[in-house]
Amino acid sequence: MHAWLCSDPVGYEELVWSELPALTPGAGEVRIEIKAASLNFPDILIVQNKYQMKPPLPFVPGSEFAGVVSAVGAGVSHLKLGQRVACLSGTGGFATHTLAPAALCLTLPDAFPFADAAAFIMTYATSHHALRDRAQLKAGETLLVMGAAGGVGTAAIQIGKALGARVIAAASNAEKCALCSTLGADATIDYSKEDLRQALKSLTSGIGPDVVYDPVGGDLTEAAFRSIAWRGRYLVIGFAAGSIPALPLNLALLKGASIVGVFWGDFAKREPEANALMLQELIGWHAACKIKPVIHSTFPMAELKTAYNVMKGRGVMGKLVMLNA
Repeated sequence: MHAWLCSDPVGYEELVWSELPALTPGAGEVRIEIKAASLNFPDILIVQNKYQMKPPLPFVPGSEFAGVVSAVGAGVSHLKLGQRVACLSGTGGFATHTLAPAALCLTLPDAFPFADAAAFIMTYATSHHALRDRAQLKAGETLLVMGAAGGVGTAAIQIGKALGARVIAAASNAEKCALCSTLGADATIDYSKEDLRQALKSLTSGIGPDVVYDPVGGDLTEAAFRSIAWRGRYLVIGFAAGSIPALPLNLALLKGASIVGVFWGDFAKREPEANALMLQELIGWHAACKIKPVIHSTFPMAELKTAYNVMKGRGVMGKLVMLNA
């Protein structure tokens, strides 16, 4: 087998495509022949030693992947050889094979493409947990999605529409806004040219969005929160802009609004039954063509560093996916 090995977490430039011994699954594990793996923002942080999870060195990055079960460890009864699965295990994905806890593997219908499956769990589970569980988004409410052309943003648009919301997508250029429109956004805001608060005031008749989905953070956070509707819910997803903003808490008081943290990973661990039901609903929505991952580009697994360079440029719309032949 081959894998991208991180021996010194100073950046993706130091990753080495290495030949490694064949893997044997232990109790509760399966070996997966990887067909596709997606590149996510945490995959940049983890090879820079900036992510909250710091695996022992050396390690193989790649948090999310899909493939076929090629060996089964002791005590695993719900998975079998040849079964198609997707997995979000934190590491191991940028390789030809990996070991994964069987409990973290999501079984896939035969018609579910591997590239879609590798770009599915992190973004759609995060957005579903955020919008349905944490925000309690209702049909007819208005949802503002910040960073709407990114991986979680495109998922949030589709899930918002599946839940019956009116979706306003905010992105950093006209091309990204156009993509959001094709995904079903009812209106878009190009915040490189438009004043966010004025645009929201115009689009909502001065009421503001009921829910704000924010994976970006940075300079626009306060403007978005100042625009929120009475009893609004501001979803803190992440900080892709690189800076963690501070908000004057009197704004929450004046708006009767909630600042709601979203940590899907811990939700999945603490409430596994609820998480399993959520994932099954998402698979059903995919089969019904209500949701579909937006894939910006695919690359051969051996060209992982090229994909990292593309993501670093912040021009990605949707997800980047690595493929094994």
